[in-house]
Amino acid sequence: MKNSCLLLSLVFFISCAKIQPRRPINPKPSTTIFESNTAQELKKLNQIEEQKILDLIKNDSTKTYIQSSNGFWYTYENKIAENLQTPNSGDEVEFSYDIKDLEDINIYSKDELGVKNYIVDKEDFITGLQKGIKLMKVGETITFVIPSYSAFGITGDGNKIGINQSIKSTVTLINIK
Repeated sequence: MKNSCLLLSLVFFISCAKIQPRRPINPKPSTTIFESNTAQELKKLNQIEEQKILDLIKNDSTKTYIQSSNGFWYTYENKIAENLQTPNSGDEVEFSYDIKDLEDINIYSKDELGVKNYIVDKEDFITGLQKGIKLMKVGETITFVIPSYSAFGITGDGNKIGINQSIKSTVTLINIK
């Protein structure tokens, strides 16, 4: 009985001790990609990308481009002057679009992409177009020039759109449901 009390007391004291977390035997180096020089390199890449876009806009003297507060530029191909509704968060919209590179070479045509139904701000889609669609009225056509960080980013689309590639997309808003 005395031994069992001693054993029970010993188990009680051991179980109340602080638990020490296990440490890895072979710790791996950090997988974080942002080192001090990486952030500087990304800033340089963004500046180069922005300069390419500004050159495109400068060379396209037939159109007037507007810079949005969301980091992309756009120009109206077909503007509707009437005061019509624009999409709000949660609205379902129907639109057609294409994707080109900055040299106007088709990456994905309107025929390849077809008509898209999209619920505004509720579905994952190209960030620049998510914001841009909210500027549109039914029947309008706008060409968006979108830097890579608002398009497909550092990964591309895994198919035709490359790493850190800016895109142009001509969007026609067909319907707001």
